[in-house]
Amino acid sequence: MSVRTITPVGAPIWIDLASSDVERSQAFYGEVFGWTFESSGPEYGGYITASKDGRPVAGLMANDPQWNSPDGWTTYFHTTDVKATLDRALAAGAVTRGSVEPMEVKDKGVMGLMADPTGAFFGLWQPTGHRGFELVNEHGAPVYFQLSTRGYTAAQDFYCTVFGWQLETVSDTDEFRYSTALFGGEALLGLMDGTRDLPEGVPSNWFFFLGADDVDKSVQQILDHGGSVIRDAEDTPYGRLAAVADPTGAAFNLSSLQ
Repeated sequence: MSVRTITPVGAPIWIDLASSDVERSQAFYGEVFGWTFESSGPEYGGYITASKDGRPVAGLMANDPQWNSPDGWTTYFHTTDVKATLDRALAAGAVTRGSVEPMEVKDKGVMGLMADPTGAFFGLWQPTGHRGFELVNEHGAPVYFQLSTRGYTAAQDFYCTVFGWQLETVSDTDEFRYSTALFGGEALLGLMDGTRDLPEGVPSNWFFFLGADDVDKSVQQILDHGGSVIRDAEDTPYGRLAAVADPTGAAFNLSSLQ
C-alpha cells in the first residue's frame, strides 16, 4: 500500500466530486473501485469522505443547482496559507467564483476556489485536521494529475508564480507540447498544450488519473455500472490509459500501475 500522509506544498492534495445524484455516485465508485463512504454529518453540509483500504482518497457532495455547473471533479492544491496564495493568484490573473475570501472548514482546514487565467477551475487546501488523500498509486487511488490548457505558456507562468513549481520540459513541438512539475524529483503532475486536442466548447481543465490493476477490466466495469467511455484504453509510453465518465457525467481517467 502506497501511503502519503505529507503532501508537498504546491502539489495536488485532494479531489472532490459535485454530484447531482450522490447515492448513485457512491454506488458506482464503490462497485468499480471498492471505495467506502462516511458522511461528515449536517455540520459539514453532508460532505462525504470516500476511503480505500481505510485511507481517504476523495470527497463527494451534492451539486447545488445554484452553482449552475455540470457534475464534475475539482482538484485542490496544498498551501500553507490560502489567503496569501489566493492573493498571489488574483494578482497573476486568476478569477474567483463568488467570494474571494478563503472559507474555513471547522477542524479540517481552509479552502479557496478559483479559475486560472486560461479558464481551468481548481481549489486550494490548507490542512489543519484533514491531510488530504492518503492512498496513492494504487487501484482506485490518485496516480497523476494533468492540466490541458488552451493557454500553455500563460498557464506555466501562472502556476510557477503562484506555487513556485519547478517545471521540466518533456516535449516542445507543435504536435506535442508538455511539461511536468517536479516535487522532490518526482513528477506529480503535467501541463499539456491542449490547443489541438480539446474539443470545441470544452474549456481548459484539470483532471486526474485513478490507478487500475487492469484498465480494460475497469473500463468494462464502468460501462456495466452506468458510466461511459470518452477515450478508449490505449497503450502509451506512460502506461495503458483511458478517459471515462461516471453515470452523472463527471469525467476522470484511468492509468495502469505498471
